[in-house]
Amino acid sequence: MPAIQHTVVDSPYDPLTLVAVDGVLSRVHMTGQRHRPPEETFGDPDPRPFGETIRQLDAYFAGELTEFDLPLNLIGTPFQLRVWEGLLRIPYGETRTYGELAEELGNPGASRAVGLANGKNPVSIIVPCHRVIGAGGSLTGYGGGLDRKQRLLAFESGTAEPAALF
Repeated sequence: MPAIQHTVVDSPYDPLTLVAVDGVLSRVHMTGQRHRPPEETFGDPDPRPFGETIRQLDAYFAGELTEFDLPLNLIGTPFQLRVWEGLLRIPYGETRTYGELAEELGNPGASRAVGLANGKNPVSIIVPCHRVIGAGGSLTGYGGGLDRKQRLLAFESGTAEPAALF
């Protein structure tokens, strides 16, 4: 049976719950997030597996880090894993539409399926699902809420200062 630990850290987007499976980050949950599993699945409280994750999140929120370099234990279907890997290739400060991401994955007719997989991303912020937008630039769907998505995109585009987020 895998060892599951969690810790809660402050962020400009309310507290984040970090969850590790066998010492490797597998989930980042926001307060009130859609698809947030029950807290009893978060395992034992233990901050030890999260030192580097917390350091990189702090640097990101300070505007000093644009790409995370963390081992991840992503658990999902093969299609979801492909979508989440695609999200990791969207550069900081840029966006893609669901259709563009589906096309990049070699399945241009799968924009709806990409949207569903995007919405189930278990490692928000670090796997940047907030960088995916609707056709025409609309801010559609975000498990953490559209306000958080808008604030993350404004932060990454340089139209909001890091301190303005707190």
